[in-house]
Amino acid sequence: MALLKLMDRKMDAFAVASNPGSFELLTNDLHGLFGQSWGNMTVSAAGEMLGRGSMNGEETLIVCVEAEDEQNLEPIDSFVRAAKKAGFTVILVAKDVSPTALHHLLQLGADDFAPYPLPDNALSNIFERLREKKRNTPAALSPKKSRGGVIIPVYGAAGGVGASTFAVNLAWEMATHTRKDDMRVALIDLDFQFGSVSTLLDMARRETVFELLTEPETLAGDTLAQAMTSYKSVLAVLTSPPEVLPLDIVNGEYVEKLLKLLQARYDFIIVDMPKALTDWSASVLTMAETYFTLLELDMRSAQNLMRYLRVLRGEDLPGEKIQYILNRAPGFADLNGKTRVGRFSESLGIEINILLPDGGKAVSQAGDQGEPLADSAAKNQLRKEIRKIATTLIDLTIESRAAVVE
Repeated sequence: MALLKLMDRKMDAFAVASNPGSFELLTNDLHGLFGQSWGNMTVSAAGEMLGRGSMNGEETLIVCVEAEDEQNLEPIDSFVRAAKKAGFTVILVAKDVSPTALHHLLQLGADDFAPYPLPDNALSNIFERLREKKRNTPAALSPKKSRGGVIIPVYGAAGGVGASTFAVNLAWEMATHTRKDDMRVALIDLDFQFGSVSTLLDMARRETVFELLTEPETLAGDTLAQAMTSYKSVLAVLTSPPEVLPLDIVNGEYVEKLLKLLQARYDFIIVDMPKALTDWSASVLTMAETYFTLLELDMRSAQNLMRYLRVLRGEDLPGEKIQYILNRAPGFADLNGKTRVGRFSESLGIEINILLPDGGKAVSQAGDQGEPLADSAAKNQLRKEIRKIATTLIDLTIESRAAVVE
């Protein structure tokens, strides 16, 4: 089951240049140091990637500068500033650059530099110096390591398809599965109007959430921590506010900042999305690792999904991240139902590779009691399927992170 569609091998380094072709001789050095776990890109592409949070905060950025760049140093200047502000390691590689320009870039906070073409072992010596410096830095002065959290939004193609129930139970299964490890899970309700996460977990809606949304300039690590609530000391939850708010009370920049703050503090961030599309919906989809969309085998889901897909294509959004989940799917022995599922997916032009069984009355009873299915109906078939998805997501993430270390 390909749950994390874009969970490819993470990159350890990026070579960034206005014209990457001018630094072809870097290839052998970077390949020797990082194997296949590095890439190169233009300054503009790297800046966009950095801005939307697509880097996990641990990559080394090798910024390549040549004489032609001195005519307009601003793009590189801005990128280095932003990268250092975000806590990245930045190494400059200079090709025929004047001492003035090099001094200016180093003043922005670059960690080291090397001339191009590179002398033998120049990069490896730089990395050794940086490692030694890190070892000798007191722990109290070392920047806090970002967890690089995996963002997993959950969206319902129509009302009542079980998206919030799935999000809540997925988050709880992941949180309980990882509580003995050094991994943290957060559940975020971004339906500011009628979000039901607090109801499904019998949690109070906090006034601090209202303040966080109505005073966007106050969004920071400490204010976010005050707005979060802990469910049974295992799962961190950001509920919807106690008052109904318009969905456009925040913009894409705010939501991206919110998700980045969460990524630094949690390993997994499950996001319960509103049914309505907003101007910040694209930000969530872009930053997501995989995006679960729940639907049922009915005309409501089909028609809504057709409109949704048209929006994705029209806005050139990454629809390949979406994983379609059919809730209340036909049983194993229902051959007619399976045929209907095949025709349904074919008519929409999508692949449905996750089928959830009907949980029955136990699902509504668990919601009324404010408990996850694991607590109120542990043997329920829906609960078992959600647990399988949760463990698979965790295992894939651990494997991916282990591959990066290797």
